[in-house]
Amino acid sequence: MICLINRQSALTQVFKRYPITAVVHFAARSLVAESVREPGLYLRNNVAGTINLLDAMRDAGVERLVFSSTAAVYGNPDYVPIDENHPARPINPYGLSKWMAERAIVEYCRTHGLRAVCLRYFNAAGADGEGELGEAHEPESHLIPNIIRAALDPTRGPVQLFGDDYDTADGTCVRDYIHVEDLSEAHLLALDFLDSHAGWHAFNLGTGQGHSVREVIAHCQARCEGAPQLEVHPRRAGDPATLVARADAAEKRLGWRPKRGLDVILDSALAWHRRHG
Repeated sequence: MICLINRQSALTQVFKRYPITAVVHFAARSLVAESVREPGLYLRNNVAGTINLLDAMRDAGVERLVFSSTAAVYGNPDYVPIDENHPARPINPYGLSKWMAERAIVEYCRTHGLRAVCLRYFNAAGADGEGELGEAHEPESHLIPNIIRAALDPTRGPVQLFGDDYDTADGTCVRDYIHVEDLSEAHLLALDFLDSHAGWHAFNLGTGQGHSVREVIAHCQARCEGAPQLEVHPRRAGDPATLVARADAAEKRLGWRPKRGLDVILDSALAWHRRHG
């Protein structure tokens, strides 16, 4: 999908071939550390690719867009929990690319009559309740699948913990983990919302509850007979200390409220990895 949004002619053909009435835009590069090393790659894919998509939508007369955005647009927060009015000050190229894509969407809403919802995810995690769909990347960069894989396969070695000197209760980063099934429900509600709301809208998607890296590891160790072990490394560039959502707006305007907490996230992810290896 990333390749497709970077090919304007291919996008145009897709819109000509299929009776598309709305777009849910997930295609992006999303690794913070990689974005720090290769900012141009992220700006080309995430910003230019989004503009290609917006042009294809405009040309085809498709007016509804739900955009997969991120809490990384906020950068280091001035206050927690973070609401949608918090200033956007991304501290890594990934967050910058998503913020620039949002700004492009705003302009297309203003100029071309696009209707758009930008959903700012906090930390997406977990697997579907039936164990069919889960999280697996190569290389894997997300905390929860890395913990589980290390716990289930000791030959992988210890889990790498990046930074234990942050200004948090235990020195490790604090994040708001949101179950993928809760995210899925928000996207469906956002599409319905656009049936009766013009213009551009942004909503945080999170639980309002932060968990530190050490806390998540401890929860997993309790489920996996003490595994995995830890190996502390220096901080990664571009990682804020704390990101926790205030998602009142999504509840009030979309009718969305997360139903699954950290225990469900970990149990569903663990079940999926045990089933699929």
